[in-house]
Amino acid sequence: MPIIIKMYPGGLFALFKDVISSWEVIAVTLAMLLFLKIVFYVSASYRRPIKIKKLIPKKKPKAEPAAANPDEIHEESEGSANEELGLEEG
Repeated sequence: MPIIIKMYPGGLFALFKDVISSWEVIAVTLAMLLFLKIVFYVSASYRRPIKIKKLIPKKKPKAEPAAANPDEIHEESEGSANEELGLEEG
């Protein structure tokens, strides 16, 4: 047969106050905070700093292409097109 305990709000708040203010809960809370502080400190020391220069690429001025002789372009394009298609001249 289960034991049923009736607790009124005043008694419940007193129980919470006693549990939270007990030395065990305070010690475990402080130990967890100290552990987390050490973990975050170590992880921050191993993290590489972000360099802002790498995030923003520098714009390079576009170089103008050199002017080519139209006769040379025409001769090269005809020969290469015929070779790619397997055609013979003449």
